[in-house]
Amino acid sequence: MTLLDVDGQAHEVAGDTQAVDPESLTEATGWTLKPEGLCRDETCVPLLGRPIVWEDGRIDLLEWAAALGLALALDEDHIVAALAPPAHDTGRAGVPAPDLELPALDGSTRSFAELAGRKRVLVTWASWCGCRHELGAWQAIQDELADEGLAVFSVALDATPDDARPWIEAADPDYPVVVDTAHVTAERYGITNVPSVVWVDEDGTVVKPPTIAPGDDQFADFTQIDAATHHDALRAWVRDGTVPEGPSTPVRSPEGQEALAERRLGAWLHGQGQTRAAAGHLARAAQLAPWDWTIRRGGLALQGEDPFLGEDFLVFWEEWDAAGRPGYTPTT
Repeated sequence: MTLLDVDGQAHEVAGDTQAVDPESLTEATGWTLKPEGLCRDETCVPLLGRPIVWEDGRIDLLEWAAALGLALALDEDHIVAALAPPAHDTGRAGVPAPDLELPALDGSTRSFAELAGRKRVLVTWASWCGCRHELGAWQAIQDELADEGLAVFSVALDATPDDARPWIEAADPDYPVVVDTAHVTAERYGITNVPSVVWVDEDGTVVKPPTIAPGDDQFADFTQIDAATHHDALRAWVRDGTVPEGPSTPVRSPEGQEALAERRLGAWLHGQGQTRAAAGHLARAAQLAPWDWTIRRGGLALQGEDPFLGEDFLVFWEEWDAAGRPGYTPTT
């Protein structure tokens, strides 16, 4: 069986979508079954009587995932399963910023932690968003505030590096730009739309959770957001530590967590050429998280549909706009 872990990595595990070999599962995920529970490094999760072991010694995959609080999506026809991380408050103000290690276009790996010790702004975008034209605007912000202690780290939430390549190469920014095909950035920071930004202080603590922040006003008629509002607040934070008040990012619901697993499974199947099966899982993800643009609009782009003026996107946009633009929180 193929198991997609919470980082989007594929592992071949002995077993099927019902039960797997314990040693093979440990090798893939790092979790080991011990008398005290499921353990990895210094962490142990007690099972509290949960029956995760079959009579033949194999691990019940559904029970195992539930014990760890992981969402699990299955495709029995293609013998593949996908995990999504547990729902938690990562991305909220006051919590440590999760690290990210993601590939750049040149094949190197860049880490968000490499910028530690400075104020950092995590900027997320995608080729299916007008924000693909805003890398130059973030370069201007970097140029203005770098000497005052700010570092920009940019992440494209795209299906393949080649989707983001034209926009990165055209802008040629000197700040790190990486491509997150597994969407771990969205999962770890609670991002459901782009362009979203997160502020992280010198100590590695999230001080401003994800909010919508365009790089400039090219698409202000659509976003209905003045980019200067965010940029002025960013300048104030860099220069004197002032953080604007704003709503916290809500913890994902169990349905939203399941949607992440379904999206991961659908994206992997699509990459394997199993487009019909992929469409079913992507549709399920959209049903579970109807206002998550990284799933809904990103899924349209993944399947070759028009994410800008296509009929499906326009219908989605009208529904979302009529619902009050849920999840579209600008800086105030």
